[in-house]
Amino acid sequence: MPRLVGVNHVAVEVGDVDEALAFLERVFDHVRLRGRSAGMAFIDLGDQFIALSRGNTHAPDRDRHIGLVVDD
Repeated sequence: MPRLVGVNHVAVEVGDVDEALAFLERVFDHVRLRGRSAGMAFIDLGDQFIALSRGNTHAPDRDRHIGLVVDD
């Protein structure tokens, strides 16, 4: 049976990928785009990444979130 050892990526559904990228670039220094495809963008986080995916299949929710570690 495999052993869980870490997280490779987190996928986040956003209404507008370009708007989400612009937000991250306003908040954080040196946002590094790993790649882009139709309706998706991949942001580097060290060995891992965040996948931003265009979509609106879930209603907005104030409780869902991702906690990020920053140096300041």
